Amino acid sequence: MPKQTGLFVSFEGGEGAGKSTQIRRLAAALMAKGHAVLITREPGGSSGAEAVRHVLLNGAAEQYGTRMEALLFAAARSDHVEQVIRPALSRGTIVLCDRFMDSSRVYQGVTGNLQYEFVEALQRIAVNGVVPDRTIILDIPAEIGLERAKTRGAAANAGPDRYEKEELETHEKRRQGFLDIAIREPERCRVVDATRSEEQIASDVLKLVEGLLMPVRKAKAGAGEAGP
Repeated sequence: MPKQTGLFVSFEGGEGAGKSTQIRRLAAALMAKGHAVLITREPGGSSGAEAVRHVLLNGAAEQYGTRMEALLFAAARSDHVEQVIRPALSRGTIVLCDRFMDSSRVYQGVTGNLQYEFVEALQRIAVNGVVPDRTIILDIPAEIGLERAKTRGAAANAGPDRYEKEELETHEKRRQGFLDIAIREPERCRVVDATRSEEQIASDVLKLVEGLLMPVRKAKAGAGEAGP
């Protein structure tokens, strides 16, 4: 596989954590500094994956069980990686993704009760070596996040999706699932307190990503190229 030359940042967290908002703010800040940025999401992001997204979020696949849903998520992720993410990284683009492999680990693994080995095997196949350089976990108590999601849905005149309808206990268990991943993979993952203002969160997120860009800038300067 060709070497990744861009930067891959995924955002994780429960419902209403503010992932989309922080991705937009980070993208704007990075583009203002001259970086090429691609915003994408999961499930979805590519034409094939977007078709699967509709099936998953409207609950059409729920009747077939969690294992089938996990397979659909993996198929969508594989298409997304090969058609969108890998090509963007090879061009030197900074890719910001709203959810990625850790969501499957938590939603289908932790609260879907699928075997850890099964979920991990699916992820290895789906990502095919494309793993985020940094995963930002926006942490918020489930009760607060769900209230935010409810308010957001009302403003958009849209009802809750199948995941937002689930019990508070399930959402809190997912929150802990993301925190557990951060503990297991501290080099990749960073936890950000998402109960604060958008500005405070955005400032922390930008610092976490800019820290990864510093070596790239120094390398360019050493090669006689102007940094962004």
